[in-house]
Amino acid sequence: MINKKVKEEGIGVLKMKNGAFSDYKVFAGNSHPELAEEIVSIMGKPLGRATVTKFSDGEISVNLWESVRGIDVYIVQPTCYPVNDNLMELLIMIDAMKRASAGRINAVVPYYGYARQDRKAKARDPITAKLVADLIMAAGADRVVTMDLHANQIQGYFNIPVDHLVGMPILAKYFKEKNLEDVVVVSPDHGSVTRARNMAEYLNCPIAIVDKRRPEPNKSEVMNIIGDINGKNCIILDDMIDTAGTITNAAAAIKDLGAKDVFACATHPVLSGPAVERLDKSVISEVVLLNTIPIPEEKRIDKMKFLSVAPLFAEAMTRVFTNGSISKLFD
Repeated sequence: MINKKVKEEGIGVLKMKNGAFSDYKVFAGNSHPELAEEIVSIMGKPLGRATVTKFSDGEISVNLWESVRGIDVYIVQPTCYPVNDNLMELLIMIDAMKRASAGRINAVVPYYGYARQDRKAKARDPITAKLVADLIMAAGADRVVTMDLHANQIQGYFNIPVDHLVGMPILAKYFKEKNLEDVVVVSPDHGSVTRARNMAEYLNCPIAIVDKRRPEPNKSEVMNIIGDINGKNCIILDDMIDTAGTITNAAAAIKDLGAKDVFACATHPVLSGPAVERLDKSVISEVVLLNTIPIPEEKRIDKMKFLSVAPLFAEAMTRVFTNGSISKLFD
């Protein structure tokens, strides 16, 4: 009788076929539901029914309105502004899934908050990126799918699998289709050199490096430019644009040294504080951004172009579900 009920209603057991789960569901918190909807539309699935609300004192409440027992679940939740609220939503949703006996819990975090606090830059600094990794694992996540971590070594902070997607090919393809001549990819600092070199290889062009110093957080000063940018179309590539100080200062410096047109691109449009005003007034001709973070209409300006990461995440999540190769996405 029990076996008949299980067969008819599909409940009560974890079904595995060839090492893969028999079904999956995708849920979303409040940080970026538009991206989650775009992902599931590509995957051909409805978004899982869940509500994330707050009590009057600010405590977060999560309710799942469908069964997740024994299935592969994906929670799409970039931990962007408000970072702490969105992080807690993610942790509580993971805990809810775990207590509802989900077969596997995958945290899909297109933007990983606190990633810039990845090391002790000076005495008595916390390593908050590691703390966040510990929290995600303690909540019950079995896997993390993310994109363009500020530092690649953050993957090692986890004792669970991390699928680290790369946004550069999406940006590089856009610029390749523009058919620009005399292109140079510019790294805005020494930390982004590898990223810039990879894009330069894709575009078959040279690179330049901005030598800067950072006297205090969210402030930067350009010291020198390494490479030939005179008369060139320059593409400045970074993992994120926060206050836009680094990228606008770099753009002004290379423009003063003879650059033709200056373009900027980044994976994560944090755009906090004076970022939008700085970009609007800058010498940058176009700012190309990915939609890992939701951008309200009041922060969108004419020179901004947004490209979607939903197809890449949909493909990655499908490959995780079917035990396919993620590395093939980088070929």
